[in-house]
Amino acid sequence: MEKADEALLPGVYKEVGEALHASPTRLGSLTLFRSIVQSSCYPLAVYLSSRYNRTHVIAVGAFLWAAATFLVALSTTFFQVWNSLGNHLLVVVQVAISRALNGIGLAIVTPAILSLVADSTNDSNRGVAFGWLQLTGNIGSIIGGLLSVLLAARSFLGIPGWRIAFHLVGLISVLVGVLVYLFATDPHFANGVNKANEVSQKSVTAGFKDLLKEAKAVMKIPSFQIIVAQGVTGSFPWSALSFAPMWLELIGFSHEKTAFLMGMFVVAGSLGALFGGYMGDFLSLRLPNSGRIILSQISSGSAIPLAAVLLLVLPDDPSSGFMHGLILFIMGLSISWNAPATNNPIFAEIVPEKSRTSIYALDRSFESILASFAPPVVGFLAEHVYGYKPIAKGSSKDVEIETDRENAASLAKALYSAIGIPMALCCLIYSFLYCTYPRDRDHVRMQSLIESEMAQIEMENPPRVGEYSQVQLRESDELYGMERSVIDNDYEVEDGLDIDENDEKTLLSRELTFSNMSD
Repeated sequence: MEKADEALLPGVYKEVGEALHASPTRLGSLTLFRSIVQSSCYPLAVYLSSRYNRTHVIAVGAFLWAAATFLVALSTTFFQVWNSLGNHLLVVVQVAISRALNGIGLAIVTPAILSLVADSTNDSNRGVAFGWLQLTGNIGSIIGGLLSVLLAARSFLGIPGWRIAFHLVGLISVLVGVLVYLFATDPHFANGVNKANEVSQKSVTAGFKDLLKEAKAVMKIPSFQIIVAQGVTGSFPWSALSFAPMWLELIGFSHEKTAFLMGMFVVAGSLGALFGGYMGDFLSLRLPNSGRIILSQISSGSAIPLAAVLLLVLPDDPSSGFMHGLILFIMGLSISWNAPATNNPIFAEIVPEKSRTSIYALDRSFESILASFAPPVVGFLAEHVYGYKPIAKGSSKDVEIETDRENAASLAKALYSAIGIPMALCCLIYSFLYCTYPRDRDHVRMQSLIESEMAQIEMENPPRVGEYSQVQLRESDELYGMERSVIDNDYEVEDGLDIDENDEKTLLSRELTFSNMSD
C-alpha cells in the first residue's frame, strides 16, 4: 500500500497539471515536498521502533498516510467552494501540503518494515526475503498506477476520476493498517516478551541521546557511506521515472495502453527483484566478499544502454507499442536488483541487530531527500533545456498532436539525462565496496562471537556480589573496550588487523581463550 500511494500522483500528472495549470516543474515539486518531510521524519521512525512494537508503528504509519491521501482527494473541492480568486495556486499549495503530510506516515513505516525483515532472516536467505518485499511493493505500485491512470479520464457523479483513485487507496490503507495491528508479530515482542524493555524504560531525552550516538556511529562505517552515495545516484533515475506515464501519453498512447505498459514495467521489476535477491544469496555463498557487489554493478550498468534505446532510439509513435513494451520489460527485469541483492542484505551484516532500524532509516533519509530532486530536475531540463512548451489555448487538434510529439522528445531527453549519468556514477561507486565490505562484515561477526562467548561464560559462572577482583574488572574492560557495540569501535585502530572470515585458527584461538577464562 505504501507503493500504491506513491504511484498515485505520477499516474495523473497530466490531468492534475491541466486541472491546476501546473507545469512539469511544479508537478515535480509536489513529490519533492513529500520527500523532504518524509526524510526529516525518519529519526522519528527509529525512536518509535526502538521503544514500541514495530507492527503497531507500521499500522499507525498506514493510518497517517491514508488520512493525507484523503486530503489530496478533497483539496480541489474545498478551495473551489471557499475561494474563487487565486483558486489554482491555493489548490496546488493544499495538494503540496497534503503530500508533505503523507510523507510522515511513509517515513515511520519503511525502516520498521526493513528491520523486521532483517531480524526474521539470516545471511543465506535475506536477499530472497527482501526480493519478496520489493515484489509486494511493486504490486502496490501496479494497483496505484492502474487506478490513477485508468480512472484519470473518467468522472463519477461529477467527481474527477483521479480523486476517486485517491479515496480508494486511502480506504484500503486503513484496512491494511488494521490487519497489521491485529495479526502481525514483532520478534522483539514475541509471546509478550519485550526485548527492548530496557530501552523503553529510558526517558525521552535519554532515548534520543542514545539514538543520536548510534546514528553518528553508523555514519562512520565506510560501507554505509559508500552504499548511501551510490543510493543517492541510483535512486535518482527511479524518481525521475515518475514522468514516464506522462511521456507515454505525450507520444500518443491512450490511458489504457499507458497503464498496461507501466504495469508491464512494474511486473518485470517485481520479478527482477525476486531474481536479484535469489542470485545475491547464491553469489554471496560462492563469492562472499564480492558476489553481491558484482550483481549490482551488472544491474546498474545495464540501465544505461536500455534507457538509451527506449528514450532516444525508438520512434515517438504509438504504433511502436510492442517495442516500447519489450524494452520496458527487459529494463524492469534487469535494473531492479540493487536493493534486494546488495544494499539491504549488506546493511544487516555491517551493524549489530539492535542498530538495524537506525541504518535503514538513515539510508532512506539520505537517499530520499536527494533523489526527490529528480522530478523537478527532469521538469526543469524538459522546459528550459530541451524545449518543452505547453499547448496554447485554442490550438487545433493537429497542432496539439504535433506539440505533444515535440514535448515527448524533449521529455525523453530530460529523462535520459536523469537516468544515464546517475546510473553510470552508481556503477562506479559500487567498486569501493570491494575494499570496505569484507572488513566491516567481519568486524561485526567477530564482535558477535565475543559477546556470545561472554554471555555463555556469565551463564555458566554467574557472578556474586563482590566476587570480581580489580584484575578481573580490568581484563573485562580490555576485552570490551570502551564500548561493546561494533559500530562504536574506531576503524582506524583496526587497520593493522586483517582477519579473514575463513581464518578458523583465529576464531579457534578466541574460543580457547574464552574457555580458559571460564575455567
